[in-house]
Amino acid sequence: MSGTGPRENIFPTRMALTNTKLRLKGAQTGHSLLAKKRDALTTRFRAILRRVDEAKRKMGRVMQLASFSLAEVTYATGDISYLVQEQAKSASFKVKAKQENVSGVVLPAFEVDRVPGSDFNLTGLGRGGQQVLRAKEVYAKAVETLVDLASLQTAFMILDEVIRATNRRVNAIEHVVIPRLENTIKYITSELDEMDREEFFRCVFLVCSHIHLVLSNAFRLKKVQGKKKRDAEAAEALRKGQEAQDITELPPDLAGGGGDLLGSKDEDVIF
Repeated sequence: MSGTGPRENIFPTRMALTNTKLRLKGAQTGHSLLAKKRDALTTRFRAILRRVDEAKRKMGRVMQLASFSLAEVTYATGDISYLVQEQAKSASFKVKAKQENVSGVVLPAFEVDRVPGSDFNLTGLGRGGQQVLRAKEVYAKAVETLVDLASLQTAFMILDEVIRATNRRVNAIEHVVIPRLENTIKYITSELDEMDREEFFRCVFLVCSHIHLVLSNAFRLKKVQGKKKRDAEAAEALRKGQEAQDITELPPDLAGGGGDLLGSKDEDVIF
């Protein structure tokens, strides 16, 4: 029997066949859409991966420059960390979060909003002011690079998890759902064909039985009519034979009926 692979336990009817075909069509459409989604996510994932690699390399160079700048400031002015902490009243950088939709996947994106002005403009006024400004700019650039890297890394991790889940769904539909539905359709089709053949054989058997019954009745009727006809002929022949026998058994004078009165001679009558 066809459809011997993994299939669903379902009663083979034409309605079940129609529903299964609709489910197969939906599974194929879903597989196509999920495959397109996977390709789009994979393309974006590779682009983000390249940007993450570039951001990490840039972050390494920027942090190296920032460390050298801080060393120059320390060498020129000494330790100014306490001065910066005392004069810092409000944040110079603010991080804004937004969302980006990529094929139905929401990816967070972070942006740096730099507030103009500074709370420690007088730091390094006596000495090392140029080194302080240079260190300030380098660390500002390091913060921007760090926020960009954090945004890319977050999107990278989310996309990685979503791509894995999408791949599992695509593989499940392709290798489990679609073959199961196809085997179910083959099973229902074979069962319906077998039922059609049985129905055809049953109809042929009924027609043949009806024809045989009609012919038997016709033959029996003809036989009965023939017997009646023979009986009637036999009865008619018997009746005619009986009449002939009755005529032969009559007296001569009656048997002769009306004889020849002129040809016969009367006996002498004595008065």
